[in-house]
Amino acid sequence: MGPGTAPVGALGERRRKQPTVATAVTSTRSAAQSLVGTGGLAGRYATALYELATEKLKLDEVLPQADAFARLIDESAPFRAVLQDTRLDIRDARKAVLAVAKQQGFSDLIVNFVGVIADNRRLPHLRQIFAAFAAVASARRGEITAEVVSAQPLTMAQRAQLQGKLAEAGYSRVSLQERVDPEILGGLVVRVGPRLVDTSLQSRLVRLHYAMKGAA
Repeated sequence: MGPGTAPVGALGERRRKQPTVATAVTSTRSAAQSLVGTGGLAGRYATALYELATEKLKLDEVLPQADAFARLIDESAPFRAVLQDTRLDIRDARKAVLAVAKQQGFSDLIVNFVGVIADNRRLPHLRQIFAAFAAVASARRGEITAEVVSAQPLTMAQRAQLQGKLAEAGYSRVSLQERVDPEILGGLVVRVGPRLVDTSLQSRLVRLHYAMKGAA
């Protein structure tokens, strides 16, 4: 929703409607496709949140809160279970998720956004949506996004070390898009554009398996 979209009244006065999360989502069905790595359902919701936060002059507030919500999902297995359990009644799931969001002190904009996600039965995609939001924000700022998958949430020291290594490799303006996947067992999987560095324990075990088969 840009500044030029407000309707003009009969008297020639611009009447600007108050933007909402729901209207922002429906107005960005194609806009998200223009950003690399932010297309599809997650990209549409992420772009809606970015544009709504920008419109309300709350982007500086929403950026760290979206990152904090993503970390909350990564670090809380019970919370992830609620988000991913499609057997739960949507009203119960919505109530539980919003109660956590409010208890954690998230802003009304974030709470309302998560409410719309729940109403649209997209809670299982909430983590991907916040990841796409980080990618949208990085793209708008002209940064490169590094997708980082780890078995456990990164510590501040690990995050700083990784950013240092990326800077040494020539990626000084890089934004980390983190995701936790216990199935990789350990190590990291880092993707920057077309480049993929897989140092996960799972990958090492697969390579060892094929090496042993070749030696047999």
